[in-house]
Amino acid sequence: MTVTTGLGYDCHRFAEGRPLILGGIEVPHTHGLLGHSDADVLTHAIIDALLGAAGLGDIGEHFPDTDERFRGADSVALLRSAVQLLSGAGFEVVHVDATVVLEQPKLAGFREAIRERLAAALGVEAAHVSVKATRGEGMGFVGRGEGAAALAVATVRRR
Repeated sequence: MTVTTGLGYDCHRFAEGRPLILGGIEVPHTHGLLGHSDADVLTHAIIDALLGAAGLGDIGEHFPDTDERFRGADSVALLRSAVQLLSGAGFEVVHVDATVVLEQPKLAGFREAIRERLAAALGVEAAHVSVKATRGEGMGFVGRGEGAAALAVATVRRR
């Protein structure tokens, strides 16, 4: 059995008139994230981590922002597609650990719902999905409230 690990990162700027979607859950906020799809930075980082762990490229290769099929796409649906790509290549998800970096809003009240939604899409128990949040402490684009970022580490194994 081969176990591998991948790292994912994504960031998007805030924009008025869009919902804030993180891990497939709409989080009430004055601004959402701007992107071709629903701009779910957390799910995008996880997709990149999974694809990297399996040596299958990156999110831009499989779900390019130049493809109109993905305009406004539900990122959790893209995550399910990525899991299918991994499965087709003989891999299964073992664990995902992710951190969202944003100044506001606080995610404590949404963390369990996010974990459950992501776990269902990944095909693992929620105990194998860790979601954390931190702030920019006033520094950089996150600290100034201009956007959000996310980092993820995925562990997969070849069946």
